Amino acid sequence: MAMVTDAQLHVWEVDRPDRPWPQPPRNAPQREGGFSSLEAVAAMDAIGVDRAVIVPPTWIGENNATALEAAARHPGRFGVMGRFDPTAPDGQARLAGWLRQPHMLGIRMTFIAAPPLSALEDGSLEWFWTACERDRIPIMILLGGMPEKAIPIAERHPDLTLILDHMALNLTAAGLDAWESLDRTVSMARFPKMHVKVSSAPNFSTEAYPHRDIQPLLRKLFDAYGPRRLFWGSDFTRLRGTYANCLRLFQEDLDFLSAEDREWITGRGIADALHWPEA
Repeated sequence: MAMVTDAQLHVWEVDRPDRPWPQPPRNAPQREGGFSSLEAVAAMDAIGVDRAVIVPPTWIGENNATALEAAARHPGRFGVMGRFDPTAPDGQARLAGWLRQPHMLGIRMTFIAAPPLSALEDGSLEWFWTACERDRIPIMILLGGMPEKAIPIAERHPDLTLILDHMALNLTAAGLDAWESLDRTVSMARFPKMHVKVSSAPNFSTEAYPHRDIQPLLRKLFDAYGPRRLFWGSDFTRLRGTYANCLRLFQEDLDFLSAEDREWITGRGIADALHWPEA
């Protein structure tokens, strides 16, 4: 049986002198006191999630220590898509050894702090995309409501693995308005290395589980990208509804999915894209 992998989970510690938070939490998670790896493992075990990708939250800054420590503490349960600032003076040197860090799978870019969103258009990151393509470093990219900003990257770097976080939906819009960018994301399926994280799906529904209002929208993504380029994720600490139902939506509902499709979306696909073999 294929492993179930959560493609997005935040783990973090409280603000402390040796690991201070450079900025206050965005979207004020209900767990400002932190969310530990032990809590994450307990939640995963309760619903049958075998492993998860830790994505360090923005407010802790460019610090991946907590995430990497969690992965080391729980062998086989976590991989890390680390935060990275390509504008830092030592950026090129750090990137050269990025995947040699134990448990590091790639990089997650948010364009909320460093680098700024403007860096997507000013050419300053061209060296970064080139290096990641050359060194096979996958990138998760948060482009809420603006998926088209990834098109020039995909055009210039066809072998670079790009994963659009949260379906590239507008995280600040209410209800179904968040899906305004969907057709643009669908059109980008023409790039073979473009993938979509179907994470936080219940958050973009106006209905209770099984979220029938968004099921046709998820079908559009499936028809465009297929099961091997869609990755289920929860974003557990920001999730509306239960963790179990978030997974159940993709394991049992969505009648357009076959049993094999469900395995790809809930684990096999992300394992391939992040070069993270299943045990």
